[in-house]
Amino acid sequence: MSDVSFKEAFTVWLRIGLLSFGGPAGQIALMHRIIVDEKKWLDEPRFLHALNYCMLLPGPEAQQLATYIGWLLHGVRGGVTAGLLFIIPGALAIFLLSWLYVAAGNLTVTEGVFFGLKAAVLAIVVQALIRIGLRALKGKLKPVLAAGGFLALFVFGVPFPIVVLTAGITGYVVARKLAPDAAAAMPETGTVETVVRPGTRRAALVCLGLWALTVGGLLVALGYDNVFSQIAVFFSKMATVTFGGAYAVLAYVAQQGVENFQWLQPGEMLEGLGLAETTPGPLILVTQFVGFLAAYREATMDSAFLAASMGAALTTWVTFLPCFLWIFAGAPYVEKLRANQAISAALAAVTAVVVGVIANLAIWFAVAALFAEHFSVSAYGMDMQLPYLASVDVPLLVLSVVAFVCAFRLKMGVIPLVGTMAGLGALWMLIAG
Repeated sequence: MSDVSFKEAFTVWLRIGLLSFGGPAGQIALMHRIIVDEKKWLDEPRFLHALNYCMLLPGPEAQQLATYIGWLLHGVRGGVTAGLLFIIPGALAIFLLSWLYVAAGNLTVTEGVFFGLKAAVLAIVVQALIRIGLRALKGKLKPVLAAGGFLALFVFGVPFPIVVLTAGITGYVVARKLAPDAAAAMPETGTVETVVRPGTRRAALVCLGLWALTVGGLLVALGYDNVFSQIAVFFSKMATVTFGGAYAVLAYVAQQGVENFQWLQPGEMLEGLGLAETTPGPLILVTQFVGFLAAYREATMDSAFLAASMGAALTTWVTFLPCFLWIFAGAPYVEKLRANQAISAALAAVTAVVVGVIANLAIWFAVAALFAEHFSVSAYGMDMQLPYLASVDVPLLVLSVVAFVCAFRLKMGVIPLVGTMAGLGALWMLIAG
């Protein structure tokens, strides 16, 4: 690991934050190209070592990888700087687009842009499903876990955290049952080298304290029924179970935001994800859009935009503060965690079930966006929503077919795909009047 000046690192992290389009795969590839190939700050094994740890954590793995590498290079201030610069450009962009969405969402061209974004997002989510499935579903157990996760969520309505917890326990138990000899052959955790930077433990405690004070203070001051308390509690809970990145948790966020809290309409979640796809930074920044709309709609008209701004800021704060906590609390002991075979198997099982979660997300979004009317199936323990086929939105269906052709046949990247579909959606709205 080479010596790097903090000033140079700041410039590089800002560059990465401004260019981090394309979701976690593109963001990780960008960091690898700059950090490993171009700057040679880390070698390949060290970079992959950091990435493997971040893949095991809840939350956006690319942002956590930036935080980890920043911490590795310059301690706590390096981790905070890298993590913040990865978030801030996208957060500012989503904030401005959220204002535009609320202020100008009733304009024909604006409606058309968001209409086209729905089709683009459907194709992007299916791409993510295929890409992650090919990588994660190896062996016999993992496909079973993925199918079980999908059925539990889509057919039986089992809460997302229970699905993730069950998968982790299953992987842990199976690893202990099937490979005790291999587990015994692993090196003792005490022999594995740890990396320590001064002040790391204190930084973790500060993050934990700020998180607890934010949530606890709002609950005491405003009560749970207040929208800001609900935002703090809900997105804090989300930050602890979001294994598998943004796509994996969006079904959970969307279903709770639409069906439980009634903060937004089903199609609006697609539009928010479309906004996040067009901006740099973690895709989980779509939660900021949700928090913006939640606070906006709960406020009086005189203070609606102020409340929305506060809701967006609060959502971003409680979503990403835990990410710094996970890195500062665990980074010095990464090797110990990875040396434990049973824990590694548990987290691999969570990665597998994420594929089922994303499949549920894809179908839920498709049903919500393409069909105007739905009916419930509640029998034999089932709890699912199915569409009336006659209520299909034909223009959006056509745009979705075009989006899939562009994504899978023409191999368009995310930004060209989103731009193309936004343009076609605006053109359709202008023609249709």
